[in-house]
Amino acid sequence: MRLHRNLVVAVIKVLDGTFNQNFYADKTIEKILKSDKRWGSRDRGFIAETSYEIIRWKRLYSQISETKSPYKYGELWKMFSVWAVLKGIQLPNWKEFENTPTRRIKGKFDSLVKIRKFRESIPDWLDRTGCDELGENRWTSELSALNEKANVIIRANSLKINVNDLRKELQKEDIQVEKINGFPEALKLRERKNLFKTKAFQNGYFELQDASSQLVAPFLKAEKGMKICDVCAGAGGKTLHLSAITENKGQIIAMDIFKNKLFELKRRAKRNNAFNIETRLIENNKSIKRLHGKIDRLLIDAPCSGLGVLRRNPDSKWKLSQNFLDKIKDTQQEILKRYSPMLKENGKLVYATCSILPSENELQIKKFLKTEQGKKFKVEDEKKISPAQSGFDGFYMARLSFK
Repeated sequence: MRLHRNLVVAVIKVLDGTFNQNFYADKTIEKILKSDKRWGSRDRGFIAETSYEIIRWKRLYSQISETKSPYKYGELWKMFSVWAVLKGIQLPNWKEFENTPTRRIKGKFDSLVKIRKFRESIPDWLDRTGCDELGENRWTSELSALNEKANVIIRANSLKINVNDLRKELQKEDIQVEKINGFPEALKLRERKNLFKTKAFQNGYFELQDASSQLVAPFLKAEKGMKICDVCAGAGGKTLHLSAITENKGQIIAMDIFKNKLFELKRRAKRNNAFNIETRLIENNKSIKRLHGKIDRLLIDAPCSGLGVLRRNPDSKWKLSQNFLDKIKDTQQEILKRYSPMLKENGKLVYATCSILPSENELQIKKFLKTEQGKKFKVEDEKKISPAQSGFDGFYMARLSFK
């Protein structure tokens, strides 16, 4: 591979924005890619994939290059040179690469990969937490899986098309996909491509959604004609899936505290032909109390650490902290208590997270069942999806029924 200076400079800018300015990697990459319309798909792919890879292995590369946060401009180039050397890429004769210690880089790598926190590039506190909660062996295997590149998986929008016809439509646009056993509406791309420019996407035939995430909406056991509420709807991936499952029959109330996310959900719903969705901004307790005892099915896709989706958001492990984890667990419990009174008798709720930590998952449910509100519920079923075992994102979901 030959390195082109303008592309490498773009990667350095992404690293600066992500590491030093604490911007989200995906937004930073998106902004950089828009800065030069001359870049083709291969150029854009290099910038995005290289940036994500260096972000993913930040601690390992930082240790090898003997650099520390906040990173000076020259130190970001040193981290890039570590990536290039370990990839076997010939470094060009640029001043930034002068005196790059190739043999030393390889030697330090061989030594550091024997230590898990460097090999898997994880903060000390998070390594201890994962080990304490999951045990040494399972944590090690999960970390390894979470450092693999994520597959691109889509969900066919059954309001407009079935999965077989979607496959044919994508083939017309030179996009090859394959079915996934056990996931009836899922298709996996064989090769990464920009799906957002396809006619199939613009026509609302599919949504990007990992296979694990596609299990949540069906787990709610929603039926046509029911009154359903998604109280942490965000931009609405699971809300849209519920609309497809209920075939636009009944009512789905999508709630969130962020107005911009609900605006995005409205836009997506229009493209999907999902007409039974009503968005509501949560401004105060009145928004919630109005629905007490009126909901048949309640989805709580709770805010969480996001550890189950690290392969998609590798920068999040550098933004997480023990303090955040403690606070989010309090928030999860509060959400369960606050929204569960919405259910009618014989109603069901699903509590879901994209975390693999028991303290955010089954232990939260056990704690809730001991509360005054929780005593009215019983666990019907639960699922734990391991990235190491499934190859997909890590998820937890528990279905509770109102006694």
